[in-house]
Amino acid sequence: MKTSVNWLKSYVDMPWTTAELAGRLTLAGLEVEGIETLGAVPETVVVGQILSREAHPNADRLSVCRVEVGASEPLQVVCGAPNCDAGLKVACAL
Repeated sequence: MKTSVNWLKSYVDMPWTTAELAGRLTLAGLEVEGIETLGAVPETVVVGQILSREAHPNADRLSVCRVEVGASEPLQVVCGAPNCDAGLKVACAL
């Protein structure tokens, strides 16, 4: 079973590193098969909110969305997802 260290920390105050925690869990009789470190999200990936959606003028299955990402002006993004609508929060790679 995979368990997030951040999830554990929401229930228990743990001053140990991940490796120390794995050692302590093993000493308590729990099997730790391995430790996986997930990569951080790049700074160029932000959460945006779709302000509006229009049909793409040259494609049947695409939409043109205006997306607010905290910049001075909303971005224009071409999207192929059929479920994108105003108000939806999306990941945007800048």
